[in-house]
Amino acid sequence: MVMEERGRAYRRQRLADALREEIGTILEGELADPRIGLATVSELLLSPDGRSGQVFIHVDGDEREAAETLVALGAAKGFIRHELAERLRLRRAPELFFHLDGSQQYGTRIETLLGRIKKRK
Repeated sequence: MVMEERGRAYRRQRLADALREEIGTILEGELADPRIGLATVSELLLSPDGRSGQVFIHVDGDEREAAETLVALGAAKGFIRHELAERLRLRRAPELFFHLDGSQQYGTRIETLLGRIKKRK
């Protein structure tokens, strides 16, 4: 029983990695929507049943560009799912939910604050 769970978790992680790579490839050059800025997939979390995935996107640019990119990705969701199913030979591609990844801004903010503290000492 434990081995089955480990096998499923391993397969789900491999699928998530493959999905992340393919979505990144699609974002790089196959979506012709001008609203999509310079975006990269930072992480993809797949649900335990594999039917949905949370896609975290990092967008280079300001908040307006990031919001426009999210709207455009929402509009292209069907195309992206179709391409994923075809490329990875999936019977059913997971439902995708796109989110902005704010971890880099958060990390930059922490480094700035730590730099200020160092200067005070």
